[in-house]
Amino acid sequence: MGGEIYQAQILRNFFETITGPDRNLTRITMCVVTIAKLRMEPPEKQSHLIDQMRKSKQKKELSVDIIDYMCHAAIDIDMNSVMTAFGVQDVAQISEEIGGISYDSL
Repeated sequence: MGGEIYQAQILRNFFETITGPDRNLTRITMCVVTIAKLRMEPPEKQSHLIDQMRKSKQKKELSVDIIDYMCHAAIDIDMNSVMTAFGVQDVAQISEEIGGISYDSL
């Protein structure tokens, strides 16, 4: 589970980078390569992703293949790991806490 939380944190950094004001392609490349290595992708897949990043740097726009790969990686991760990485609490836990509040305490 710890590995999935780490992957989810990297994916979070990736999506924050591509949607933020500082769209640093070197940082994006590091996220993509790290996810590929953590997922133990074959060397052919890793070289394809690196090639797509090189093309992205030349064209100054992110390849759709990269976004597609990272989205598939995000889908494959356990939802609890993703929630932990993004700092989201479990909905059931929150509902129990809210349910425990009585009207008298308000």
